[in-house]
Amino acid sequence: MWLAAGGVAVAAIGSRVARGDEFVLKPVSMGFIGVGSRGTTLLQQVLTHEEVQVPAVCDIDEKNLNHALDLVEKARGKRPEGYLKGPVDYRRLLERTDINSVLIATPQELHAAMASDAMRAGKFVGSEVPACCTIEECHELVKVQRETKCGYMMLENYLYSSHVMQVQNMVEQGLFGDLTYGAGAYIHEIRAMRFNPDGSLTWRGENVRDNIGIIYPTHALGPVARWMGINKTDKLVSVVAMASKPDALHAYAAEKFGADSAPAKVDFKNGDTNQALIRTQKGRLIEIRYDTASPRPPGMGQYSLQGTKGAYESAIGQRMIYLEGQTKGEKWEPLANYAEKYQHPRWVKDGARATQSGHDGGDFFVIDDFLTAIRTGVSPIDVIDAVTWSSIRPLSADSISAGSKPVEIPDFSA
Repeated sequence: MWLAAGGVAVAAIGSRVARGDEFVLKPVSMGFIGVGSRGTTLLQQVLTHEEVQVPAVCDIDEKNLNHALDLVEKARGKRPEGYLKGPVDYRRLLERTDINSVLIATPQELHAAMASDAMRAGKFVGSEVPACCTIEECHELVKVQRETKCGYMMLENYLYSSHVMQVQNMVEQGLFGDLTYGAGAYIHEIRAMRFNPDGSLTWRGENVRDNIGIIYPTHALGPVARWMGINKTDKLVSVVAMASKPDALHAYAAEKFGADSAPAKVDFKNGDTNQALIRTQKGRLIEIRYDTASPRPPGMGQYSLQGTKGAYESAIGQRMIYLEGQTKGEKWEPLANYAEKYQHPRWVKDGARATQSGHDGGDFFVIDDFLTAIRTGVSPIDVIDAVTWSSIRPLSADSISAGSKPVEIPDFSA
């Protein structure tokens, strides 16, 4: 529920609001902070919703900013105001009274501070992943959200892929029985994205130069956490992590820039593969893998799920399922065999539109949910989910630094 003008209570239904026999859209006026490649993709998706206004955009890169301003002007017929005066110029954008929400798509280390500033300014926040990079930031983000009571949603789009949502629907219908184990892997070779053309490091390169552990955890963990009802019916309790040696980026830099070049001599701290085991309050086990350095063909998310009545496995483009008592014979069969009966209702309704967006339709649904959250005040990936999933970044580093000892995961809802 939320209060319309005059204090009239109205019920939220999807992205519309019921008032008597009529449906009206609660206005959404959004500012963008960060319009590089990811921010531009999300801006384009927002602009497909013709009722949403974008009066202001901020980016420290003038080329990125002007491209975004051009996109909005073409779509809406009016050029937004641009903010370009340094790394904290976004705060001037937050002072505007004609925006009620902001979308943050900047480098990871900036997400938490910008989100806190935005909530203090009274804006509903949509943040790219991860939400935070340190445990201190996690606690601060929860504190600010509770104090301001502003809305917050982490824009984790991997929850919305057709296969992830189909498995979610099947879990909710009890087809896997009691869940005991889940695994998520973000394996995405992006070595070229670590370097600028001259060999200097991008922010992504600096990220793996300076940090250890699973520095990008939510793509791998989010779907499994959602399947298992983490923060709803179960909680994450502890994590233990290990890492391989960091060789792949050195080899790539030596081949591309020369063995004696400065890029080839960078001391990258992040291992090629980082692995974590997470224990839940109900005694379940979650396995997480992060690897963006090793040479592999294209392909990103890989997931597994095990329950007392069935199992799901996806890797290298194959998505297979076994349901005891339903699968014929002791063999795997394609998840697609069950799509007609068990595909998630949202994909049945909007799948054709979703597939026109990126990340297997995830970009469509995550923006649709963000707009609905702004209008209703109800976030499907709230601040507790955001900091819990994101906390694996610093906690995995703590575990590795301590010789792969178990580390307690805070209960951020307490």
